[in-house]
Amino acid sequence: MTDQLVCKWLDFTATYNNVSKQLEQDLMSRHHLALKEFYVLMYLDCAEDNQLPLKELQNKVGLSQSAMSRLATRMESKDCGVIRRQGYGDDKRGVYAKMTDKGHRFYDEVKVTFEETLRATFQ
Repeated sequence: MTDQLVCKWLDFTATYNNVSKQLEQDLMSRHHLALKEFYVLMYLDCAEDNQLPLKELQNKVGLSQSAMSRLATRMESKDCGVIRRQGYGDDKRGVYAKMTDKGHRFYDEVKVTFEETLRATFQ
């Protein structure tokens, strides 16, 4: 590995960390939403029927099974209510996360903050 390649990698990771930190701060201060929670809404918004198996969502967001379960519980709670969990038909072991109508409205609002932060960062 060349020194130039290593320097590019370090620059990339520093930029990623700085942008992630700014996104987290802006989402939390304006919407009380963590960046990982935003990613859940984003992936569900992009998915067919706005639903994904919880295991797939866990892998996309980069969380352990227990962390994903806790995050889904918070996002499904009465206070939040932006997703709901449902079983895979007859298979009681598998669970889908599905975005609710409230989740769609909230995501549309939060997405503006996300895009504003990215624009401000990269312009």
